[in-house]
Amino acid sequence: MEFQDVVRRRRMVREFTDEPVPDESIRRIMANAVRGPSAGFSQGQSFLVLRGDEVKRFTEVVGHWSADAYRTAPLLVVPFAVKDAYLDRYAEQDKGWTDRSEDHWPVPFWYIDTGMAVLLILQTAVDEGLGAVYFGIGDEDFDTLRTEFGIPAGHVPIGAVAIGHDNDRKISEGASPNTRKRKPRSEVVHYGRW
Repeated sequence: MEFQDVVRRRRMVREFTDEPVPDESIRRIMANAVRGPSAGFSQGQSFLVLRGDEVKRFTEVVGHWSADAYRTAPLLVVPFAVKDAYLDRYAEQDKGWTDRSEDHWPVPFWYIDTGMAVLLILQTAVDEGLGAVYFGIGDEDFDTLRTEFGIPAGHVPIGAVAIGHDNDRKISEGASPNTRKRKPRSEVVHYGRW
């Protein structure tokens, strides 16, 4: 599939068939996820890949926070930002900082880079002929999620991506894409100055 087609076709799919995601597709999705930008090549992202009963366990842990969108997905990827990887990397001699202070960072690149990895997951799912939806996880669920799946304390989930075969249903009438129009580029893209 051409890249422009991937970009145009990408949308949040909220209902999936029960057809499993092929292992080869999972490998390609995750191989692309780790190819995203990473400040200083810190590589401060980790991913928890869940299938089958593991997805059910996830819904039991964070089920009260997220919509039902992911409940029918055969595959769930939880991306984690690892701030310490960035603080450690930039305290190394070749980066010039002598401490791990967050004050050096104008924005938290550990979240930005992990968000870019999520976009690569969403786009690769489209390229694989699959549907996907990104959704948030409430911070009140972080510790339970860590305990349930053995996740290290320094790993912060930035949400999750449900992936599967789109059930081919039309976007429901009340969904945002049907009630809001995309802003014209002229309102959001500014060349030279505002």
